[in-house]
Amino acid sequence: MNQIKVKKPIFRQKKSEKSTSPIKLELLITVVEKKKADFYADLIQSYNANMQLKVLARGAAGSEILEYLGLAATDKIVLLSPVRKDKRDEIMDALEEKFKTIKNGKGISVAIPLSSVIGKQVFGFLADDERLIKE
Repeated sequence: MNQIKVKKPIFRQKKSEKSTSPIKLELLITVVEKKKADFYADLIQSYNANMQLKVLARGAAGSEILEYLGLAATDKIVLLSPVRKDKRDEIMDALEEKFKTIKNGKGISVAIPLSSVIGKQVFGFLADDERLIKE
């Protein structure tokens, strides 16, 4: 009995074709004073963050910790912003600069990876990638 060996085809992207591989996304979580929330939301949006969610926050940390972080005794807003990983450092540097220079503009920000987003169009919108969005 003869066995036939079948080679699997190797698919390679041509160098002339542009990659449509998805850009990695991260969820940027920023906590700021309520009265400064719109300013920071606009700042983040200027880096092509197409969606932001604002959530009213109430702290649970002790007042000494809040005082140390400069976050005590005022209403807070948590901004949830899906951002492109390649823009994360630039956004966080801009936020850090504003936290230091704006009067009563203190805040804190952290980014965590988003491991999956359902749907090519939703991902294209959140990543600000027009190649993935159908008209």
